[in-house]
Amino acid sequence: MGQKLPRSGMRCPQAGQVFEPTTPPGTLRLIRNQVTSATAPNGTTKKKKIPITTSSSGNPIERMARVRPLYVRTSHVSGYDVPVDRILAHVQAQQQDIISLIRKMVECESPSDDPAAVNRFVDLVAAEVETFARITTSPGGKFGKHLLCEFALPGPAKKKGEILALGHSDTVWPMGTLARMPFRQSDGRLWGPGVLDMKSGIAFFIFAMRALRELDLPARSRVRMLLNSDEEVGSDSSRTLTQETARRASAVLVLEPGTGLTGKLKTARKGVGDYTIQVHGRASHAGVDFETGASAILELARQIERVAAFTNLKHGITVNPGLISGGSRSNVVAAEAQAVVDIRVPRLRDAETLERKFRALKPFDKRCKLEVEGGLNRPPMERSVAIVQLFRTAQQLARDLGIALDESMTGGGSDGNFTAALGIPTLDGLGGVGEGAHALNESILIDRIADRTALLANLVTAL
Repeated sequence: MGQKLPRSGMRCPQAGQVFEPTTPPGTLRLIRNQVTSATAPNGTTKKKKIPITTSSSGNPIERMARVRPLYVRTSHVSGYDVPVDRILAHVQAQQQDIISLIRKMVECESPSDDPAAVNRFVDLVAAEVETFARITTSPGGKFGKHLLCEFALPGPAKKKGEILALGHSDTVWPMGTLARMPFRQSDGRLWGPGVLDMKSGIAFFIFAMRALRELDLPARSRVRMLLNSDEEVGSDSSRTLTQETARRASAVLVLEPGTGLTGKLKTARKGVGDYTIQVHGRASHAGVDFETGASAILELARQIERVAAFTNLKHGITVNPGLISGGSRSNVVAAEAQAVVDIRVPRLRDAETLERKFRALKPFDKRCKLEVEGGLNRPPMERSVAIVQLFRTAQQLARDLGIALDESMTGGGSDGNFTAALGIPTLDGLGGVGEGAHALNESILIDRIADRTALLANLVTAL
């Protein structure tokens, strides 16, 4: 089991630098460069100049690129070392530039319901990549424009496949949020509206593509990035565009935030939908003519109890009556009432089962009439064999960077649900590592910026 070192005074070493603990324990200092042999994941051994990290007893230990938390494993074999990844070292040197871009993005507010604001953000992103990407935009109707960037990367002129990076430019935060929730850098984090969901992920991918160009590392596949303007409000105007763009891709990399403070990737997401139950009753005076009334509210209450029972936690199915309304006055038997019900399902067949149950609802009071509308909005992203294979590739690349990468399932949806439902291998949660999406504590960990960016670059070269 690894030893967890204190974070105080630590920083990731650059290529060719060597660190060793001194007093107090856990403090690292540069000691020397050293030529040694390193065993690659495929078992081959190469001589190269790499950093050696030693314990207080002088025994070599493995340097992990991750700083929060930084784990160190003592090797039982002398000379067990991990070379600094070329891309990681390059990105680490550019970390302040990445932070500056994230700040620009966060301070360019882009709520879903303000198309002009979203368009300003789209223009900002386009300006960042226009020197090394072909840019096209598509109208978003009542929302902002959608942005598609095709990157000019080293490698064969005729690419054999295609990789689609998927994100969104809109946020849940209304205009003016920055006044009470400004961008700031403190406590090892970047804070601000949209920093986690999902502007940092966009910045990571831009710098990942820059790294490939600056290091002249070839990409075998064509690489495009699609940013939709309405993901936070259902993707009504962008769903078809996402599906059509993704059909040519052999893999989709979703730049949404990872799960938790360890940044787990997402290999499964629940499908999301909603139903509206409208009840039409019969109004009457609650004191003078109570018996002739048929209460829509009472009928709705009974229906809510019925549909809530559709929840099956064992199978991951949840049905949540989240909004109710009805009636006109307290002394009137209500003629109208309605409820909006959220559903989450891990499998498509679960949505089909719920669809039958909702459509089969019948009134308890025969004098009332029911109308049921709605259904599944985002199909589930089911953990397929192809998705698992894509995750294993990312996991191995992360391991080469010194990062222990795990997978997760989440009940929230993304545009990756649409691409996964088409059968395209889709890996989600490749963006920022932090917490507080849609909340006042929205933030990302600064010491996960470099490894996340390097992982994206390495994925593009590997696929």
